[in-house]
Amino acid sequence: MTARRILLIEDNEQNRYLATFLLQARGWEVVHASDGPSGIALAGQCTPALILLDIQLPQMDGYEVARALKADPAVAPIPIVAVTSYAMVGDREAALAAGCQGYIEKPIDPDTFVDAVEAHLGKAEAR
Repeated sequence: MTARRILLIEDNEQNRYLATFLLQARGWEVVHASDGPSGIALAGQCTPALILLDIQLPQMDGYEVARALKADPAVAPIPIVAVTSYAMVGDREAALAAGCQGYIEKPIDPDTFVDAVEAHLGKAEAR
């Protein structure tokens, strides 16, 4: 795994820009996919340390993407964190049940976002 690479699966250009800007400022390389199928393909090619996954995506939703990633033995160990505006009761549980190890609500807080992402990496390494 490349220790400083994150795969961001996000269809909204502004959300991609902000997350990428914040992560790159902290020294992360960010690889982008704007839909589920592209994200699944990239996960196997770029071997990220972590996958940030929007839930509301075109073609396949983030739950389907997470399940597909976890079904692939080559990428299943990579932690997935849902980054989503779905913040109703049960949404966090649905993301975790689909295979995500974490959950960050949108809109993201620029002051705490990268710390929250990196905290999920620490949890994965502790396993």
